[in-house]
Amino acid sequence: MDSSLKILDHELKGLRTGRASVNLLDPVLVEAYGDKMPLSQVASLSTPDARTITVQVWDKSMVKAVEKAIVDANLGLNPSSDGQLVRITIPLLTEERRKELVKFAHKYGENTKIALRNIRRDGNEDLKKLEKDSNITKDEYHNFSEEIQKLTDEYSNKVDLHVKQKEQEIMTV
Repeated sequence: MDSSLKILDHELKGLRTGRASVNLLDPVLVEAYGDKMPLSQVASLSTPDARTITVQVWDKSMVKAVEKAIVDANLGLNPSSDGQLVRITIPLLTEERRKELVKFAHKYGENTKIALRNIRRDGNEDLKKLEKDSNITKDEYHNFSEEIQKLTDEYSNKVDLHVKQKEQEIMTV
């Protein structure tokens, strides 16, 4: 359940909030050397100021491929290059785009809750097997089932909190 929450945090970091963050470019895959590679494997990423991301491409012949990959990632970003350096200016978010990003945050949250429920189901199935094989008693089965449900509820509340924080961040910046 901890790893599901970490994945959610990583996905939420990729949502734009009007500030430049190299995490915005995490989903970008560049066609390089006959293979698709994450942008971070072909360039250095940095944020020199709050509204700009710079991409220092290591191989000059890859600059056009990097620009194309950023545009193709459909992040609403327009890169411009000068030599081996690609600059991306983060535009201000419109109200419509903010609402769209909030929907993405909620979708990520719901996917995480589905993962948590799957983990709960797997745990309960393991408990049933242990009880069936007489490795635990019915009382132990009941107590462990309640504990699994409490953990699931606790993590579900954490997911809601993370999504709500991201929503506020998106809507107020």
